[in-house]
Amino acid sequence: MNVLNAVIAVLLAYLLGSIPSAVWIGKHFHNIDVREHGSGNAGTTNTIRVLGWTTGIPVLLIDIAKGWLATMLPVFLHLADHGSALLTNLQIGVGIIAIIGHIFPLFAGFRGGKGVATVFGVFLALQPLLTLCSMGVFLAFLFITGIVSVSSMSSGISFPVFLFLFFDTPSILFKIFALLVGIALLVTHTKNIGRIWRGEETKLLEFGKKNKTNA
Repeated sequence: MNVLNAVIAVLLAYLLGSIPSAVWIGKHFHNIDVREHGSGNAGTTNTIRVLGWTTGIPVLLIDIAKGWLATMLPVFLHLADHGSALLTNLQIGVGIIAIIGHIFPLFAGFRGGKGVATVFGVFLALQPLLTLCSMGVFLAFLFITGIVSVSSMSSGISFPVFLFLFFDTPSILFKIFALLVGIALLVTHTKNIGRIWRGEETKLLEFGKKNKTNA
């Protein structure tokens, strides 16, 4: 493995993750920092709430794309043999760096989002079919409940479940990573869980209404 290329992959992954799409797009097109409104979160959900769908969808796509691109860097830079456990482990490593970059972005004062879309991009690069199955869970719960946080947590939990039951991988680290991400999504949504329990969580169709509820 080329050590220099590995270092380059790590640096590029963090820089890609640090692209604050919600902040930049909000400021450029609306002169608004989404972190100063709604939930204060620089992510897709809060962007849709504050600035609408036409702004939120590009943010979503960019955040997914940067997670995918960062995770594919070890492949593009030929850091290990295709299909090997080492390559998968390297992809997981730089994917985690990209997620950290999204949560603590260099280009936005280290105040980012929760990283759900970027995690999706990372998983999409690692295991596309499994990721699409979890996306199906997200859409199903969104259709049933109308609540993004419920859908995100359900999708995050479903990923390791599907992985252990129906998919195979040469990397033990991938299984651990999938399990930790599912747990992390629950931890980062503890406030949402409290609001769901109290019946106060905002539904997707209510995002256009003026409110201060976190997402």
